[in-house]
Amino acid sequence: MKTLIIGVAGGTGSGKTTLTRQLAKRFGEDLCVIYHDNYYRCHDELTYDQRCLLNYDHPEAFETDLLVQHLQMLRQGLGVYCPVYDFTVHNRSKETLFIPPKPIIVIDGILILQDSDLRDMMDIKIYVDTDADVRILRRIERDITQRGRSLASVRDQYLSTVKPMHERFVEPSRRNADIVIPEGGRNRVAIEMLLLRIRAHIEEVEETLPE
Repeated sequence: MKTLIIGVAGGTGSGKTTLTRQLAKRFGEDLCVIYHDNYYRCHDELTYDQRCLLNYDHPEAFETDLLVQHLQMLRQGLGVYCPVYDFTVHNRSKETLFIPPKPIIVIDGILILQDSDLRDMMDIKIYVDTDADVRILRRIERDITQRGRSLASVRDQYLSTVKPMHERFVEPSRRNADIVIPEGGRNRVAIEMLLLRIRAHIEEVEETLPE
């Protein structure tokens, strides 16, 4: 199977996941999504309070080499068991998610364009660019409603790690993108151009399948 790997990066709350979900909705069974967040390192050796103090916005917070290994296996036509991260306890859950090989693989994450080995696996590299004030408002809403966080904890994390790590690692990775999409899933023109590229790949794959 010919596999097209698309990386969708951008700062927290930029709209990259909205874009990813739109692609998944359009292409259904031909596409799978892998979230870099699920590859946060396991820290069973730490207490909950200790895990709360970790910097989750630094590249070292992720087991990216495992993600690269999984992508290599998927390209070889092998399914993988992806880890599942539980944000309510700041640790990996005991569950895994089976991901079968697909013609299109989308990787979603803030730091996926920062790592050269991961970046080299991608055929299309996208950076979703959104103003900082919009991103922090979306982050606050998400963390409070979906992850059970308090406003104070979201604020403290943003000022102590999210903002400085964005400036140090995420924003500079923008230069590694093939395509920069302002406003992510709300940019209809950019999305339609991307959809055309993906459709062409699917048609190419279908032409190689035996009748």
